[in-house]
Amino acid sequence: MKKTLFLAALVAFGMTSCKDNAADKVSADNVAAAAERDTQADKFPVMSFSETIYDFGTINQGEAQEHVFSFTNTGEADLVIVDAKSSCGCTVPQYPKTPIAPGESGEMLVKFNGSGKNQVSKTVTITANTQKGKEMISIKAFVTPKDGAVEGSPIKVQ
Repeated sequence: MKKTLFLAALVAFGMTSCKDNAADKVSADNVAAAAERDTQADKFPVMSFSETIYDFGTINQGEAQEHVFSFTNTGEADLVIVDAKSSCGCTVPQYPKTPIAPGESGEMLVKFNGSGKNQVSKTVTITANTQKGKEMISIKAFVTPKDGAVEGSPIKVQ
C-alpha cells in the first residue's frame, strides 16, 4: 500500500513539474499565420469547362483525333491539376502543369487514337485541388471498322 501511494505521488509530481506554460510559447506571428490559413481553408478553385463531352462524330478506325477542352478557374484559389488519367490507353490527356489563378483560363488536350469499333466513349478523370477533388470530361465517337462492316450488319459501308 505504501509503495502504491508513493508511486502515485511520484507520478503526480512528475506530471505537474514538467509542464511549461503553453501560452508562453505561442508567438503572435504564428497566430496571425494560422488565422490567415484558416480563412483561406474555405476557398477552393472551381474548374468550369465550356463543354464536358465532345463527340467526334463518325470516324474511321485508326484515324487519330484530338480535341481541346477549355476551362476557367471560377473559384477563389489557385487551381492545381495534379493528374489526368483516361479510362483506357487509347486516350491521352495533356494538362497544364502550372497553377491557374482565379479568373484565368487553361486548356486540356485529349488525344484519341481511333481504336475500337462502333460507338465508343472514353472518360478523362482530372485530379485537382477542387472541393470535389476529381473532375470528369469525356469524348465519344462512332468508329467505322477498317473493313467497312458495321458490327451486327451484313452490309458493308462503301
